[in-house]
This record gives sequence, C-alpha cells and structure tokens, in this order.
Amino acid sequence: MFTQGPSVTTRFVLLLLVSVLLMTLDHKQQHLDAVRAALSVALHPLRVAANLPFDAAHWLGESLSSRQRLQEENAALRSQHLLLQGQLQKLAALEAENRRLRELLGSAFRLPDRILIAEVYRVASDPFQHIIEINKGALSEAYPDQPVLDAYGVLGQVIRTTPLSATVRLITDPGQTLPVQVNRNGIRTLALGTGVIDRLELPYLPNNSDIRVGDLLVTSGLGGVYPAGYPVARITEVRRNPEAPFATVIASPTAHLDRSREVLLVWTTPAAGPTSPALVEGDADAAAPDREGGTP
Repeated sequence: MFTQGPSVTTRFVLLLLVSVLLMTLDHKQQHLDAVRAALSVALHPLRVAANLPFDAAHWLGESLSSRQRLQEENAALRSQHLLLQGQLQKLAALEAENRRLRELLGSAFRLPDRILIAEVYRVASDPFQHIIEINKGALSEAYPDQPVLDAYGVLGQVIRTTPLSATVRLITDPGQTLPVQVNRNGIRTLALGTGVIDRLELPYLPNNSDIRVGDLLVTSGLGGVYPAGYPVARITEVRRNPEAPFATVIASPTAHLDRSREVLLVWTTPAAGPTSPALVEGDADAAAPDREGGTP
C-alpha cells in the first residue's frame, strides 16, 4: 500500500549514470549544442538585466561628469587624434611601398582584416579558467577559433558560439597555446597560458636564443587561427640556466585582459565577416579604392 518506487540510493545512482552519459555524449559528439544555444537565447534577457545596474551607474557617472573634466578629455583626445593622423599618413606611405614591392615579387597583397566591435558582459567565476563572454554570436557571423583583440593586442579566441553570444578563451588560460615570433629578429616559438592574468611562458627557447627583456612578441600567423603581425606580449624576464636545455622566459600580455570592456572580432579571410552594418566605420571605404586598381 505504501510502495514508493526505487530507493533514494538507486535513484541517485541512476541519475549519476545518466549525467555521466550525457556529459560523455556532449563532449565527444556535441549533441547538446542545440540545447545549449536555445538555453542561451532564453537566458539572454536575464544576463542583460544582471548588467543593467552597472550600465546604469556608468551612464549616470558620465552624465554627472564636470564640464572641466570633459574639456580636459576633449583636449587630450584632440591631441591624440592629431598624433594618430600623423602616424596614419606614415602608415599609408608604408602600405603603398609594401604594395609596390609585393607587385614586383608577383605576390598578391591580401585584403585588410574585417573587424566587428563586441562588448564583454560576463567573466567566468572559475579562477582556473580565463574565459569571458561577449554579446556577439552566430547571428553576427562569429565562429569558433575566431581571433579576438582589444585596442592593445591579442585577447584570445572564440571557443563556442550561440546565436546571441560567444565564449572567448583568453591567451593566459592554462589550456591556451599561441604561435608567436619576436618582432625584432623573427624568432618563432610558442606562448603558453599560465593561469595568471599578466603572465605567459615561452618554454621552448634554447639558452643561446637572441631574446631580451623588452622584446615585443607578435603573432606569427602559423596555425591558421591568428593573422600575422598582431602584438601579443612583451618579454619581462629571461633566465638562462647552463644546466637546462631551455631558458626560462616570461612575458606580459599587451592586451588589457582584465580591464577591456570592448573587444574586436577579426575575420582573416575576405569572404568572411559581416556586411556593411557590422563593419567598423571606414573599413569598407578604405578597401574600396584598392579593389579598383587591384587587390589591396
């Protein structure tokens, strides 16, 4: 009369087995991607609501800024604008010279990378993972393994997308490996994430490598994920032990991994990337004149 079905222990074991089975299937065959994407869309309004107090405080702070502070910022931005305009003129001349040299060598000059601005709205709470989420996803044509930058250098790469968001693994995550080269002399190596937000390791450089504190590391372009030439980190420590085959080399990322709120999604092929509304202003206009006279 009082039969209640299987015991609590039996139920627990059955639920444990089902959970392990679902995790195994999801890890090996990605059967739950559609479910995860649907849940992400359903939870998106809650995420927006959770960020609402911060956004409101930010808006209120900007609204209450003093007139003097705004004038000082305006003057600083004008000076920076003039400086960047001068550097841009030099860059345009170097780009034209580079194009001419490539034409002499019979090499096609590739189109500039297309970029899309996204905003960071969540940071993983797990201290052993350096992962963030951004507010652009598959509907904005983001894709797994897509490189992500901020205004100062390489930030990481997309590891998973949903229709309205994307998950990005930072370059300092313990599971991240990045092909780099020393900008000064072209030495190629790998930069490994350490789990510390301001620290990368270069474990495969021989003791006699020509590397110094202050050297800039840039992406090498090997591996097909990150385009070549983007800044990654600066060498902060070099220790050479005669008894070890490799030197101990530590670098600090140039990107503001723990501070940047806006990031850039980069498309590395001309056919990829969003169309006009998602392009950063001026990108399409800059590429148009070059298409008329050949490939930019």
